[in-house]
Amino acid sequence: YSLIPRDFSLEAYKYIFKNIMVVVRAYGVTMFVTVVGSTVSLIITALYAYPISRKDFKYRKAFTFIVFLTMLFNGGLVPWYMVYVNVLHINDTIMALILPYLVTPLYVLIMRTFFMTTIPDGIIEAAKIDGAGELQTFIKIVLPLSKPVLATIGLFNTLTYWNDWYAPLLFINNEK
Repeated sequence: YSLIPRDFSLEAYKYIFKNIMVVVRAYGVTMFVTVVGSTVSLIITALYAYPISRKDFKYRKAFTFIVFLTMLFNGGLVPWYMVYVNVLHINDTIMALILPYLVTPLYVLIMRTFFMTTIPDGIIEAAKIDGAGELQTFIKIVLPLSKPVLATIGLFNTLTYWNDWYAPLLFINNEK
């Protein structure tokens, strides 16, 4: 190996243009996984972080502890692989690329902290007095005020899915 090539060659470009559909399909899968995975992950993260940010939610400490515990201790590679392959049967599917990163504990805690420190309790109380339900309060009041954290976590999710090579290495064996 050398830093400066000895001979000039265009063989790599010939190979790529000869097999252009392989490259197009690979980018198509990558873009689909990135868009769908990032969007669904952002929705699930927000839906989990909002209730545990509310002081009137009875089980918020328990659900926060579950997230924090999974951030500190994970099950390891072998149980993770066995559940995905033997129980869920998602090897060689697109779900094997999306499912592993749907809920990231750090992102849940970041979003929960944002909700707790930025969204005033008075606004939520006012919405409740005006007759808004929990889902309506979340969608019409909390989410529009949470654009900064949604953009940040959305960017983190996008980078996670776009740069992922570990899940395909483990779960994808079929070239198509």
